[in-house]
Amino acid sequence: MALALTLLWLPHTATAQQAIWPPKLVRLIVPFGAGSSPDIVGRVVADSLQARHPGTSFVVENKPGASGNIGTDAIAKAAPDGGTIGISLGGPLAINTLLFAKLPYNPDTDLAPITLLTQLPSVLAVPTSLGVSSIAEFLARAKADKAGLAYGSIGVGSLSQLCMEAIAQKAGAGMVHIPYPSSPAATTALIRSDVQVACLPAIGVTPQLSSGTVRLLAVTTAQRSPFLPDVPTLKESGIDVQSDAWNALVGPGGLSKEMVASINAEVTQTLTEPAVIERLKLQLITPAPSTPDELRKRMSDEKALWADVIKAAKIRIE
Repeated sequence: MALALTLLWLPHTATAQQAIWPPKLVRLIVPFGAGSSPDIVGRVVADSLQARHPGTSFVVENKPGASGNIGTDAIAKAAPDGGTIGISLGGPLAINTLLFAKLPYNPDTDLAPITLLTQLPSVLAVPTSLGVSSIAEFLARAKADKAGLAYGSIGVGSLSQLCMEAIAQKAGAGMVHIPYPSSPAATTALIRSDVQVACLPAIGVTPQLSSGTVRLLAVTTAQRSPFLPDVPTLKESGIDVQSDAWNALVGPGGLSKEMVASINAEVTQTLTEPAVIERLKLQLITPAPSTPDELRKRMSDEKALWADVIKAAKIRIE
């Protein structure tokens, strides 16, 4: 009798859980511009959810500015009813607390972690004209250049700057930072030899390999990337630096645990769909769903990882 009652109850529980989310309209806020990795991931996720829930409208809204703070603040201040969620990354969710004197939101209390979404490799790249083919050769060149080699990044306080500062600090080599407004702009500077090195998203650099204008020295991930299996990691090359780029799904801090669990289940299903995996693979992006607690730990770990680097480099954004 007890078993029969339990079996009767379970389907109703599952249906109730599924009914929590989504509502008729879901705004998916992306705190960066069109074509950025969070935007690409957001549109892939929205398309999948739309196909499974035709009765809901999933709308991607780009709200760029202030290193992702404007859009992330919009997520934090939205009504906690499941109608607004957003895709952000390590900067607005963690690192910016170390860079900005004041943020309009507190990532620890004003945001509800839902799930990690994806990971994507970055690469340490140099112009072929620099004449180095390994990390050892690059470091020897960097240490010998008393004026300091110029490195490009996608902005002050960006992960690309922090990675290069960490490398310079570990190697004891002085380098000069030249920020650019985007990954394509930094890649162009690299091709023209306006800068001598850059740590950039792999997808922005790999299309240039066939032209022979740039060379990849290392990937910044803990393990070799399946997309670039012949490129060693920084640690393999003698520099103990790891710089993982990732995207995550968050909501307003007041989201209920039941709502968070429902959204997490839906998005995790999306990230395991073969069509989604294939679309992301074209951008060298790997799905990486997680629990909310795992995402919260990732946010905390990210701050701990970069705190000393930021302090030593005296990076500050007013």
